[in-house]
Amino acid sequence: MKNQIEFSVYGRRALFTDPVTKVGGEKFSYPVPTYEALKGICESIYWKPTIIWYVDSVRIMKRIRNESVSIKNLNYGGGNDLSIYSYLSGVDYHVRAHFEWNMNREDLAKDRNENKHYFQAVRALERGGRRDIFLGTRKCQAYVVPCSFEDGKGDYDQTGSVTFGLMFHGFDYADETGTNGLDVRFWTPMMTDGIIDYIRPEMCQIRKHIYSYHRATSLLTWRLKNELDGGARQNL
Repeated sequence: MKNQIEFSVYGRRALFTDPVTKVGGEKFSYPVPTYEALKGICESIYWKPTIIWYVDSVRIMKRIRNESVSIKNLNYGGGNDLSIYSYLSGVDYHVRAHFEWNMNREDLAKDRNENKHYFQAVRALERGGRRDIFLGTRKCQAYVVPCSFEDGKGDYDQTGSVTFGLMFHGFDYADETGTNGLDVRFWTPMMTDGIIDYIRPEMCQIRKHIYSYHRATSLLTWRLKNELDGGARQNL
């Protein structure tokens, strides 16, 4: 597919925080990367408001290992607290993702050139991305290189299926869904022979509405609307 990229992302540590563990000030990582985290990596490689990245699959190349680190967090009222963050250690993932048009941005319809965005994304990937790459949090710096999804030997090849229970999938942002609000999605992933196939955002059955807000209207759309409204009033 001309809108699909494959790459390896690796780093010393990763922290895909389970939101349940954040209540007490400490953080514990999910055992595998979340859809939203990998989507963010794709956007750090290459992003334009014309496109939306969709993560298809991830391949876990190295064995899942945890590393606990003591963190001294500053208190707003002075002093500090001692917390324990549980990171994933020595991670390497093969990722397959593709982009689709953001149909809520009609003002960018003329920019929907598949070849243009595909080759720009490939060039950006070859250079290690356009922005800093990190795995779940800024403290976990990572690196990306092009690769074939099937290349290499993974530690979980031919190990059967493993489930991870209910996990955070991602956020529904207003500029991508066309709604006036922010929702959060959850799902129950399954890893088969080291590969997790992500479902599309609209297929997630478990959702929670966070809050409502009005989407920002682009200047071009606002001007066109005003011109049409003005013309309609003049014809009355």
